[in-house]
Amino acid sequence: MRPVRSHRLRIVAAIAVACLLGACVYRLDTQQGNLLDQDQVDAVTTGMTRSQVRFLLGTPMVADPFSQDRWDYVYYFRRGANGATRSSHVIVWFEGDIVTKIERPEMIKEKNAGKAG
Repeated sequence: MRPVRSHRLRIVAAIAVACLLGACVYRLDTQQGNLLDQDQVDAVTTGMTRSQVRFLLGTPMVADPFSQDRWDYVYYFRRGANGATRSSHVIVWFEGDIVTKIERPEMIKEKNAGKAG
């Protein structure tokens, strides 16, 4: 009878260790796109050329293949540990080689996807 009890104890111990180790998963931070601060975006004004915008903001993350007159600067960051996210989106419109409009649909959005408490 002892070998059965010892075997069960080992199985329960192995399951407990597996559950504890499963909680120790490391999640990487995810960062994608162009990280722009407000000063960089404010420096872009109508009348600038494409090369001036590229110098200030860098190469756009998304270039619209259907409209060469729109550059999208998108940024997304997700903290691996708690799932908190941060994203921003800036659109620069051109007419020919000149900036005609700058859109900031919610320049910075932050969302905490972690549990409260």
